[in-house]
Amino acid sequence: MNTDELFDVFNEDENVLSSNTNLLLSNTKNIREDETETEIKQKKRKLNEIDLSEDSSSIDNNEKEEKDDKNDFVVTDYFIDFEEREEEKKKEKEEKEEEEEEEEGEKEKNINFNRRSVRHEVVYPVGYNYTSIRGEPLPEEPARKYKFKLDPFQKYSVNCIERNESALISAHTSAGKTVVAEYAIAKALKNRERVIYTSPIKALSNQKYRDFIQEFGDVGLITGDVTINPNASCLVMTTEILRVMLYRKNQIIKEVVWVIFDEIHYMQNMERGVVWEESIILLPSQTRFIFLSATIPNATQFAEWVCKIHKQPCHVIYTDYRPTPLQHYIFPINGSGIYLAIDEVGQFHHDNFNTVMTILDQQNLENESKVKKWKNNSKDFHDIFNIVKMIISKSYQPAIVFSFSKADCEALAVQLSKFDFNNDKEKEMIDIIFKNATASLSDEDFQLYQIQNMIPILKRGIGIHHSGLLPLLKEIIEILFQEGLVKILFATETFSIGLNMPAKTVVFTKLRKFDGRRRRWLTSGEYIQMSGRAGRRGIDDCGISILMLDKKIESKSVRDMIGGSPNKLNSAFNIKYCMILNLLRMENYKPEAILEKSFFQYQNREKIPGLENNLKTLQEQASHIIIEDEESIEDYYNIYQQLEIYRGDFKSVINHPAYILPFLQSGRLVHIKLNHDIDMANPTAGTGTFDFDGEGGGEEENRELEDDEILKDYQEVTRDFGWGILVNYQKCFAQVKGSDIKSELEGQRYIIDVLLICKPGTEKDHLPPEPCGEGEKGDPIVIPCDLSSVEEISSVRVFLPKNLKSLESRQQMAKVLSEVAKNFSDGIPLLDPIEDLKINDSSFEKLIKKIRVLETRLFEHPLHESPKLKSLFEQYDKKVILDKKIKYMKRKVDRMNNILKLDELKYKKRVLRRLGFMSSSGILELKGRVACEIMTGDELVITEMLFDGAFNDLTIPQIIALLSCLVSQEKIKNSESVNVRKDMWNPYKRLMDTVKKIMKISIESKVEIDEEKYIESFSKNLINAIYAWGEGEPFVNICKLTTMYEGSITRVIKTIDEMLKQLVNAAHVIGNVELENKFKEATKVHHRGIVFSASLYL
Repeated sequence: MNTDELFDVFNEDENVLSSNTNLLLSNTKNIREDETETEIKQKKRKLNEIDLSEDSSSIDNNEKEEKDDKNDFVVTDYFIDFEEREEEKKKEKEEKEEEEEEEEGEKEKNINFNRRSVRHEVVYPVGYNYTSIRGEPLPEEPARKYKFKLDPFQKYSVNCIERNESALISAHTSAGKTVVAEYAIAKALKNRERVIYTSPIKALSNQKYRDFIQEFGDVGLITGDVTINPNASCLVMTTEILRVMLYRKNQIIKEVVWVIFDEIHYMQNMERGVVWEESIILLPSQTRFIFLSATIPNATQFAEWVCKIHKQPCHVIYTDYRPTPLQHYIFPINGSGIYLAIDEVGQFHHDNFNTVMTILDQQNLENESKVKKWKNNSKDFHDIFNIVKMIISKSYQPAIVFSFSKADCEALAVQLSKFDFNNDKEKEMIDIIFKNATASLSDEDFQLYQIQNMIPILKRGIGIHHSGLLPLLKEIIEILFQEGLVKILFATETFSIGLNMPAKTVVFTKLRKFDGRRRRWLTSGEYIQMSGRAGRRGIDDCGISILMLDKKIESKSVRDMIGGSPNKLNSAFNIKYCMILNLLRMENYKPEAILEKSFFQYQNREKIPGLENNLKTLQEQASHIIIEDEESIEDYYNIYQQLEIYRGDFKSVINHPAYILPFLQSGRLVHIKLNHDIDMANPTAGTGTFDFDGEGGGEEENRELEDDEILKDYQEVTRDFGWGILVNYQKCFAQVKGSDIKSELEGQRYIIDVLLICKPGTEKDHLPPEPCGEGEKGDPIVIPCDLSSVEEISSVRVFLPKNLKSLESRQQMAKVLSEVAKNFSDGIPLLDPIEDLKINDSSFEKLIKKIRVLETRLFEHPLHESPKLKSLFEQYDKKVILDKKIKYMKRKVDRMNNILKLDELKYKKRVLRRLGFMSSSGILELKGRVACEIMTGDELVITEMLFDGAFNDLTIPQIIALLSCLVSQEKIKNSESVNVRKDMWNPYKRLMDTVKKIMKISIESKVEIDEEKYIESFSKNLINAIYAWGEGEPFVNICKLTTMYEGSITRVIKTIDEMLKQLVNAAHVIGNVELENKFKEATKVHHRGIVFSASLYL
């Protein structure tokens, strides 16, 4: 049986692609002819909606100039340019000679569609003498020559560099952004100027150093691990190193003319993004910048910010041109093939998508157990086998198979190792590369489990790449993948960051990931970043992305994920003690000034005009509400609202597991109502939702309300599904990231499965469940709901068949439900809370009395029987909601007008004063100057321990072991069972006492702190293993003392090494020579073995 028979690729008619392309081009042409110049102008700021028409390129730049008086800059020189590929021109010429005139025209349209486009815009300060870059030729004597023709975006970038003007280059992965970085370096070296290239990760820095030193020679490297030629004209470093140089006022900074920030979109990283923001602010304004980024929709906003803080022009050069177009396929778990969902011209194939959803539906009906979820202990990888077979048989390799779990990557690779994708010559090459790369290792290190088990897998053309691998092993795998010796690579999403490792095909084993809080679908930005690895420029006609689905998903969600806008570049600015202390030491920079200049502040202040307009709209809406007899309806409304609060309390007691669980038998009738209020008093509170996944991850993230939510008209705030039939219930557990560990959720949360009557078409069209309208014949569907959604519980039970998967059985139960309702004309009887549920509590009895009193007042109110009650109530309710919205918007506008995070800065300064790090007048004390030396770990805790003499009497193994508790670590199974060795009890207790002391002062100073999370960050997981490392034990023995991955242990040891170097400097500042020498000796003992083996890129 050949692969095609075993595994089909489902496409539509062969002519569909060309017809869809022509249709799309035809529509584009029609729009182009009808579109006015004004409409084109309105699109100019939408970076992800580039008009490729020739007409758009003729827009008058002068008419498009914008001046922002408030921000004192000009946004102008907007245009879109494009260029045909040389090979396309040649193809067009041949087709014109061979084809008839009509066919020739159609081909020409296709060629136009494939043109490379670039969008340009510039922001410059008022008074700057700017001339348009449009049509500017490349320099006659360029700083660097290329053997290939530059793309339009590369040409404009080169001209920006020649003008000595900063630029943000935003383009897809593999589009050729590195060409721009190389030209900036060449230009600087030609002019005998210094240039700095920064990257987010050390591995990328090492790789770029290797590339640049071959090209330019005069290149140095500075990372936390290694320093090579630090006086070179071109320095490659991580962004953290650049920030340290800025804090220390390093002399090199004064000589730097160009700084290249690669992967600038990393600035939105919640943990490290602030480093990019600080570095950009602190760099001298005479420095010129090249920002390289994935496609971001708010590139102009970023350029405006750079222009504002540095008073220099910043160009935006944006292209959504993908050198190698992508085809996106969907594979339903247990399916027989892959289905084209979105083709290379962006056409969504509805029929194929609906076929996939139908397959998933059928599988659920036939046997729920057939819908597999990848788990570490899974023995059946039939689907992956078939996909890999298809990839190899159709020569779609090399392929990257993305999984969001390290354990799954390894399990999949091991299961696949029964296949062999390499010939004898390739195996020999792998053997040579592997032996050369590991030649410097000791015999003990070479026998490590991870190394020995990787060799046979690699020889078969299968690789693994995740953060738990040894750095040396990761680099070997990267080199083998680049050389084409690894055909199938199983990787986590970290592989998609920075490293230039394109493949022909990308496979997603899941489209849902656990982000530390909940399990959710991938965002468009995450998908674009990972799928961008598919398609090798100049090799593949198109890249292939295969999405494995084990759950139904709306077609809109798929389109938004695949073809939606990339993630907006939002500031992740946060205030850290390290920043405050170092800025105070710099003297000429105040922390308040950094807050004022931050991108975070700029983004929020840009919202003020829109917020003020929205506030005005709300106020106008409120002014038009005139209510008859307002005083009377206000009284009625207040009684009703108080009654609703008491009823909510009543419901909470009834729904407590201690009372309700004994009555959650299958067949019990329950009334389901979902509240959907927006709490204006607490705008970051999540809204109530069904947990449709039943995975305990249905909560919304804490967030501020979006303006469109605030401006929504009055609408029903509850979804009342009426009576349903209870099928089952289960306790909800939280999934621990990256493993199969489950832990009980706080508050004993329960999920109940209820047969509810939903809106017609819900099941067929895969719609979110909504209540069925009166008189409609709805769809009976079993829906997982939170226990809190039970409004009432009945004393009535009905007989429930064992299997409700078939539509027929569910429809039969819907009839039973309808008959029960008819039989009880006075209402379905309820369980009595005292007699049946046995709630014998005096406070509960008082609550019932309060409800009865308020109900009496409500029923006796003059408006209760009034025919006008409903309209009056809705009017007054709308007014109340509008008043809340107006107050919320006013608070938001006031906050935006002030320096944001100023209170947080004030509170953290209070902590520093109380601990003696700074004086009341804001001058750094000795403690503060010592803390400035600590850039790794918690600077407050470490400094307090230094001054308390916590390290003075410790041995070197004890020091190293204690420092392991100060290093950020990943969670491991059974972490609570780690028993600290006896000689570490007192040092560990002293550490935790210091931690609690600082936490107490922080809370007293009003600093927001998650106490549990803060305590947990000082983990003892590796204390015994690192003690053994400090005693000189080989790495292979260390790995046996913990379940943590080898790569994770390596990261902790390397971080401790950085910390020890910083402690040497800290002890020197204190003047404690003995302690300084002890830390130096600890560094010598600690720095050894495979952990510190040199990078293969160096």
